[in-house]
Amino acid sequence: MKFPFKRAGAGVAAGEYKPANFPELAGADIAGLVDGTRVGGDFYQFARANRYRMIFGLLDVAGNSTENRPIVEAARNTFRESALDYFRNEEVNEADAMMEFCHQLNTSIRKAAHGVRSCPAFLGCYNEELGTVCYINAGHTPALLRYRTDISELPATGMPLGLFAASTYEAPTAAVPLGGALLLVSRGVVGASRKKEEFGLLRLKECFLQTPLTSANEVTSTTLRVVEQFAPDAAKQNDLTTLALVRPLRTS
Repeated sequence: MKFPFKRAGAGVAAGEYKPANFPELAGADIAGLVDGTRVGGDFYQFARANRYRMIFGLLDVAGNSTENRPIVEAARNTFRESALDYFRNEEVNEADAMMEFCHQLNTSIRKAAHGVRSCPAFLGCYNEELGTVCYINAGHTPALLRYRTDISELPATGMPLGLFAASTYEAPTAAVPLGGALLLVSRGVVGASRKKEEFGLLRLKECFLQTPLTSANEVTSTTLRVVEQFAPDAAKQNDLTTLALVRPLRTS
């Protein structure tokens, strides 16, 4: 069976194909993948802030792809510029920088939308020296953190971006152990339905547990393959987007 997957590069919105351009990480691997033609406002973005910090995010601007394109572009541009502004200094407090970064994105989305526009988002700062992710989950589907046979959820730490001018967020830090992985998916993945039954977070966890953590692309492609098998028409209804960060065990 062939699947309509399109491996896209940094900052590519769902449904758009460009050559892969994922940042190289020391001791880790990151990749994103989208399935089908873009119908909504999913996009992921990467930006290297300094020698050991890489900023990444998965965002979902509400509305169809035609109406929300200017907002998506504004958010993407702000992401690239602000990631460097807030995280370039090696001495910066990552949690403080993440909260300021989140507020800047929130302002950009509201300005581009000329008002309120919901944008669930998961934003993370991966520290290559420590193997940690300082993150904000702004009303997004929970990220899944796996180590061996244990999976924990990284739930929302604040409201979606684009709703309120003065939203507040928490920015905790999670360790990604060697041999572990972090998986992000869009709402379209867990909401993919077959005969009114959703794919759901439980099936996503089961799929993640059974996937070899050899590479980030293996995690993203396996996830979308399983979703497509469960709900073949899901990509016609909503964007299906995945992003994974893997710290594979190295064998000598």
